[in-house]
Amino acid sequence: MKPHLLLVEPMMAEIEARLDAGYQVHRLFDAAQRDGIETARSDIRAVVTGGGTGLGNDWINRLPALGIIAVNGVGTDRIDLAYARQRNIHVTTTQGALTDEVADMGLALILAVLRRIVEGDRFVRSGRWQAGEPFPLGSSPRGKRLGILGLGQIGRALGTRAELFGMAVRYSNRTHYHDVAWPHFADAAALAADSDVLAVCVAATSDTRRVVDGAVLKALGPQGALINIARGSVVDEDALVAALRDGTIAAAGLDVFENEPAIRNDFLDLPNVVLMPHQASATVETRRTMGNMVLASLDAYFTGKRPENTVN
Repeated sequence: MKPHLLLVEPMMAEIEARLDAGYQVHRLFDAAQRDGIETARSDIRAVVTGGGTGLGNDWINRLPALGIIAVNGVGTDRIDLAYARQRNIHVTTTQGALTDEVADMGLALILAVLRRIVEGDRFVRSGRWQAGEPFPLGSSPRGKRLGILGLGQIGRALGTRAELFGMAVRYSNRTHYHDVAWPHFADAAALAADSDVLAVCVAATSDTRRVVDGAVLKALGPQGALINIARGSVVDEDALVAALRDGTIAAAGLDVFENEPAIRNDFLDLPNVVLMPHQASATVETRRTMGNMVLASLDAYFTGKRPENTVN
């Protein structure tokens, strides 16, 4: 008999087909299956969820047979890892699979902000170019100082890419890496004060919640730009909206938001922010790799092995 599995959000069709082949899949996102999930919940042994969605303790408590939470992503800030460990539940991620794609998104947002790419698209579509109205000049990445807050795999990959565009990289991280030639700064405010662009790549933890606050944005300055490819919770969105409105900083490029997808309407009215719907890892190639890693974690667990990329 196939093991019962709860799928919290959709995956690629080919990955879901393989899940269906090996498991009795209950789709939480399918309203028609809700009653069946309630009936089967005592038999559900695995959950597959997204990094931005996670799984709350209320659900963990409703699934007495749960043994593995396989995260299709790298974020675990919406899972209580300590409680999962206490319950002997493996939590796995797809760490490493999405490094390049997320770094690419960070660079894309930097270029979109500096070169006013989204503004230019709106300008042409509105007919203002055709009417002879001048479009404001953008700014070159060459010679700009890029501050990277959080120098994990993604931060390093972004820094390497930025150097190819002539940017001077510096970073702030809990650990000062002596194998990295880039200058290290003690905290986010000090880094922001010495940066033209501040890219947030730090992991979301209780220590990093709203680490980018009003003081950091003020240090970044009126010519500065903020890029967030980490998690929405690491930026104080009240302070960010105010900074974008009053010119404390020049612009922002955001792929993540604190309460996504229900983002605050303030962002929609600001012309100096580029918004993305949390798509940094969203390429066919990477989502396939991530799906394969999820399947491998499940297979390891159900064959009595410790899954790779177990984080608790």
